[in-house]
Amino acid sequence: MTQRARVHCFTVTKDGFGTGEGQSLERPFGHGNPAELMSWIGATANWVNRTEPGGTRGLDDYIARDFTYNIGAEIMGRNKFGPVRGPWLDHEWQGWWGDEPPFHTPVFVLTHHPRPSFTLSDTTFHFLDATPHEALERAKAAADGRDVRIGGGVATVREFLDADLIDEMHIAVAPFELGSGGRLWESPDELTDRFHLERVPRPSGFVHHFFWRR
Repeated sequence: MTQRARVHCFTVTKDGFGTGEGQSLERPFGHGNPAELMSWIGATANWVNRTEPGGTRGLDDYIARDFTYNIGAEIMGRNKFGPVRGPWLDHEWQGWWGDEPPFHTPVFVLTHHPRPSFTLSDTTFHFLDATPHEALERAKAAADGRDVRIGGGVATVREFLDADLIDEMHIAVAPFELGSGGRLWESPDELTDRFHLERVPRPSGFVHHFFWRR
């Protein structure tokens, strides 16, 4: 089976923003409201961050369940790991994912300031100063034949799209606008020269966008 580079369960607003301005430790999405952005998946039974029984079923839950399906490694940008910019001042701080990160695979964090790898539960974080091609090669080797999830944030997804390295994407588009911040696109139709695109609207107002290579 061919290894794929996938974006999955990634959410942007109707005007294409995946995060707002002013990101901080207290506000990981900047002026965007994560509860609103992620409401479609946060309610599902199989969302990886669910801590209590219950949750909704149906299409949203099927998509949430596939977040971990056949994933052997993740690549993320530094701002998804945490809001720290520039050189690392404190190697004791290990990101904002807690003692039990939801990834359960090797994670490769793109940064111009590498630091030693460390492990939390069954997730090991590696820090790379690398091009998208180099990072994907490392991640595929670590994934042991499984797929690599391009986890975000927006700048990282955009970087891998611009390098033409993404095979499939699922993007949920929220029914509201953010106005500014990190923007994935002005319109999803920008990508239809390279990808097939199917849209599936939901009663919540969110619209699931599925992209796969032409």
